[in-house]
Amino acid sequence: MADQNNKNVDALAQEITLKSRGQGKLRQFILWMGALIIGAILGWQHIPALNELFNFIAAVFTRLFQFIAIPTVSLAVITTLSMLGAKKDTGRIFGHAVTYTLLTTICAAAVGLGLFLWIAPGNLPLDVIGAGVAQVPEKLGHVTYYDHFLSVIPNNILKPYLEGNVLSVMFISASVGLAFAFMPRTEGREAVLKVLFGLQELLFTLIKALLYVLPIGILAFAGQLSAQIEAGVIVGALGKYTAVVIGGNLIQFFIVIPLFLLFRGLNPVDVFRKMSPAVAVALFTKSSAATLPVTLASAEDNLKAHPAVARFVLPICTTINMNGCAAFILVTSLFVMQNAGIELTMGTMIAWLFIAVLAAIGNAGVPMGCYFLTLSLMSSIGAPIGLLGIILPIYTIIDMIETAENVWSDASVCAMVDHDLQGKLDDSSGDDMPQFQGA
Repeated sequence: MADQNNKNVDALAQEITLKSRGQGKLRQFILWMGALIIGAILGWQHIPALNELFNFIAAVFTRLFQFIAIPTVSLAVITTLSMLGAKKDTGRIFGHAVTYTLLTTICAAAVGLGLFLWIAPGNLPLDVIGAGVAQVPEKLGHVTYYDHFLSVIPNNILKPYLEGNVLSVMFISASVGLAFAFMPRTEGREAVLKVLFGLQELLFTLIKALLYVLPIGILAFAGQLSAQIEAGVIVGALGKYTAVVIGGNLIQFFIVIPLFLLFRGLNPVDVFRKMSPAVAVALFTKSSAATLPVTLASAEDNLKAHPAVARFVLPICTTINMNGCAAFILVTSLFVMQNAGIELTMGTMIAWLFIAVLAAIGNAGVPMGCYFLTLSLMSSIGAPIGLLGIILPIYTIIDMIETAENVWSDASVCAMVDHDLQGKLDDSSGDDMPQFQGA
């Protein structure tokens, strides 16, 4: 029976991996890298008319990113939290899952911060960041943490959306999502939720269209930057930045998460072996959501997790347990702010650590959500966001590692929750929960 379950899981993993490859992931990566190289070469030629065109295209794509980011993140948070219900045992399972999610995500961000301080990525040349520094509000250094916290609490529901204040937007979205979760299941509630889910599908369609033409944007960003800087400087700075992000992900994957499992009395090698089909699929698909059917099948058939735990924890963790995203948001934000001339005191970096954790939890499985969240955060404080254009192709590589790390963390949280609640759950509590088959 165990062999049959393993064959079923492996077959499902192979099917989803092949389907993902058929969606042009490799072609997309080649296009993005090709656009980066061609753009850099063209920008290096210092052709005035071409540089003006690159500046215009880069400005258009930056505005499109800003346009799509805030509503997409807001709807994702609302719809995710609205799915929390009051089913039997849900509160107990959710409490354990959120605790482990917070702990692992904080650790991931802390590892990223530690590597950032140790490796210390350098600044880009002043002629690149000069314009951006001028955009940083002068009062930023004089704002106290009390003022900053108070500014997150909105006194107008539209103002945060109009101003692009992503923290206030997430506060509103979380409040609305939780209100949907615990209000009575009336026809009005279902009608409003149906509209919100429809709007979310519409925004995801717009994002897919944006990603389709993104090679043009990457070409422009690369041309814009290569026209202004010396290649050796940017390669060195971005190389260290990339080392911080990827190094943090690898430490979280191979050291931190296994230590969590050991602390709860679980064998990390055994858990990884049983959940390895899901981790492998995540690496190739770069999507926790697309991997979810394999993650669920591996948890129930191989890990033998209680159905009530697996079918509740894993879908929730797919949207809120973003270890890799937290590290990316923190390290990228610090890198951009540093290049903008913003003073990074230890207090500031610790504050941004928790902002990154909350933002990652609010990411909620949005396509390119980590990138959009970082862009929104940097835009809301007036930091230069043109630098994020050159990070796009690098993010494509990072995304593979981050997704595998996120799924490995999801699986580990599921294993720990199942271990903690063993023998404490009603055996029938998973019978009315949805079954997840293929993607």
